[in-house]
Amino acid sequence: MPILALVKKLKQPFPWLLRTTTITQQVNRSLSSIETQVETLSKRLLRNICMIGAAEELIKDEKVEVIIGMETWPETMLVADIGNQAQVPVLSFAPTAIAPSLLQWPSLVHLASNVTQQLGCIASIAHFFQWRRVVAIYEVDKFGGDSGMLASLAEQLCNVSSNIEHRLVFPPISSLSNPKERVREELSTLLHMQPRVFVILQSSLSLATHLFKEAKQMGLMGQDSVWIVTDTISSQLDILDNSLISSMEGVVGIKTWFSEDSKSFIKFRRLFKKKFQSKYPEEDNSEPGIHALRAFDGISAITKAVNRLGGNDYHSSSTLLKNILSTNFTGLSGGIRFQNGQLGHPPIFTIVNVIGKKYKEVGFWSSKVGFSKDLDHIEESGEGNSIEAFENLVTWPGNLRRTPKGWAMPSESRRMKIGVPGRTAFGKFVKVKSEHERPSGFCIDVFDETFDAVIGDVTILANRSRYMDFTQPFAESRLTMLVTAKPEGERAWMFLKPFTKELWAATGGILAYTVFIVWLLERKANPEFHGRSWLHQLGTSFWFTYTSLFFAQKEAVHSNYTRVVVLVWLFVALALNSSYTANLSSILTVSQLEPNVTDVGWLRSHNAKIGCDNETFVWRYLIDVLKFKEANIVNITVEDDYPGNLSSGNIAAAFLELPYEKAFLMENCKGYTGVDLPDRFGGFGFVFQKGSPIAADFSEAILTLKENGTLKQLETKWFDPNKTECLAKQTTSTNSLSYRSFWGLYLFSGVTSTLCYFFFCIHGCYKSQDKIYAGDSTTNNDDSSKQRSSWRIILGRGREIRTSHGDPMW
Repeated sequence: MPILALVKKLKQPFPWLLRTTTITQQVNRSLSSIETQVETLSKRLLRNICMIGAAEELIKDEKVEVIIGMETWPETMLVADIGNQAQVPVLSFAPTAIAPSLLQWPSLVHLASNVTQQLGCIASIAHFFQWRRVVAIYEVDKFGGDSGMLASLAEQLCNVSSNIEHRLVFPPISSLSNPKERVREELSTLLHMQPRVFVILQSSLSLATHLFKEAKQMGLMGQDSVWIVTDTISSQLDILDNSLISSMEGVVGIKTWFSEDSKSFIKFRRLFKKKFQSKYPEEDNSEPGIHALRAFDGISAITKAVNRLGGNDYHSSSTLLKNILSTNFTGLSGGIRFQNGQLGHPPIFTIVNVIGKKYKEVGFWSSKVGFSKDLDHIEESGEGNSIEAFENLVTWPGNLRRTPKGWAMPSESRRMKIGVPGRTAFGKFVKVKSEHERPSGFCIDVFDETFDAVIGDVTILANRSRYMDFTQPFAESRLTMLVTAKPEGERAWMFLKPFTKELWAATGGILAYTVFIVWLLERKANPEFHGRSWLHQLGTSFWFTYTSLFFAQKEAVHSNYTRVVVLVWLFVALALNSSYTANLSSILTVSQLEPNVTDVGWLRSHNAKIGCDNETFVWRYLIDVLKFKEANIVNITVEDDYPGNLSSGNIAAAFLELPYEKAFLMENCKGYTGVDLPDRFGGFGFVFQKGSPIAADFSEAILTLKENGTLKQLETKWFDPNKTECLAKQTTSTNSLSYRSFWGLYLFSGVTSTLCYFFFCIHGCYKSQDKIYAGDSTTNNDDSSKQRSSWRIILGRGREIRTSHGDPMW
């Protein structure tokens, strides 16, 4: 609804508002005599002159006290300068990303929300869907500017690690003699670019009509494309004809939200439609939009300010301006409260999606809360939820239901360029024979499985990630040390390796304990175990216990308790003997290599020479992290030079990444081995330009290769050993057996021996007591004497144990 009509409607209550009018019609009258074929630059200059003249005419001749109605930011600046000079308040509806300066324009009141918040919503969408590069499209206004929207969008995208890859700038559509051809020419440049996320910052409906129709014909509205429009277009979706809106299918729009349920809006809507249809009967849609609501709220703010003057016709402009700026009420467009000369109430935006010949609302966004599926989260609880809540509700261009990639592979006219290392130390990864032959290698095969292109191997490092994007690693990377080795079977003490030191100690302990128990059980009754020195007796017990494993002994066992102890010991010994034999056979049969050097600290402290390729990051890592002296590092750049330098002793060790070590040992496994170090890196990955959207798709493809086993097959193809001795070396090494494998047997043997001796002592006590009872007639039925006799028996048994060859120990 025109602003002037609203002013006339308020004629009766406030006669002084007759002097308040808009500038737009004055400008149009001033421009009516200008030749239509004048150059665009001349039009802008004349428009500025006419704008200034119209403003001065309204203030001096019409005696207006308030100016309201500018729709562009350049118009607003021109009129604001005139308003400052005359001290007349100026109310503007121009959308801008530039915050008005109170020092420069103290009389300016901005009735439109700052576009920066709307652009923040677009940046949030790009961030969630990981669209790193976008194309900005906008039509310059009649003064040749963009109201700071492009710079603001670039800043908002930069905050979420995205950027504007390209911008498409159109002059005012009215200045083009053949708009369709110009639009098609500009859009054709986008076919050669990867980004497919297009953001229309500002555009007239005429330009939007040509844009979407031509883009659809050229295939830019297909799958994996994204089109986002701001309020300049989405607020007018209700008045678009069917042909235009059908070409916009899949477009996502940002609209300023306003309540349609309030009584004031329902009343205004009824009056607006009645007025609009009577004045424009040819128009099909008469629904009021956000611009009409803002215009009405602007007049309402002026009305409330005049009411506060108390009917005084004599007032200063500063008082009127102060009253306008202090206005605080809920209007049709939302909260009307001014802060620093502009609306202070943060707007809520509706996210809409064009489907067919209509559109639907899919969610809401505000700068404080973020995304929300329903309005209650923003208005009441103050908590939004993720865009995931409604991302599946969006239908994207091409009737796509999944999230678009936002990029496309370049066409034949501009192919992707892939860099391949011209020299590598190990040809199994990348090998370039000539410029006319296709490279080969493990990395080439992995890349071919993802896209029809070639690339080399690069280690993922933190400092490299600042300048480029990496894919998911397709090969593990950690530091290894390549050294010479000798077979383990040549060691003098190899026969001790089947058992660990702890197991040898535990075996000796259980043997000694068993020998001691056998001696205690047999020394009194068995003539073979008594009558001589105690050392001789223990030696006999040890000989008997140990050699019972191999042959029958001449010494007879008299005690049943001894038989139980020996039986359990034989079972334990049989298990030990079998395990020892099997493990030793495995060690001697399977060829194992023992590295001559295993300690990095030893190499460093002895100033030993080491080998490394100086064109890799490992060279600096050895110097900066592992603290090797640069003079002690020998440069080795060719795979074939490693065996000679190691065998001759020119270097004590060579430092490589794990994949390179595998490649070397597959061909040179005899006499060499690798020692894994704890230093780990990011792995091998493919490299793309910073912000490239292709990197994410390559990562997804690499993960798919890992999950379906294709990557494992490629590793087998390139790194499986092709020699018999290499196959033997790859056999799993044999480890020494530890006490953990036998502690149950040892516990069983020890407990059995202890219990046998305990029962043996008790049996001996009762047997001796019976003899004392039979020979002692003077102490018959005397309980105290029985107790004393029992203690004498126990003490006597102790003396027997501590006595050697008839001589008492105490």
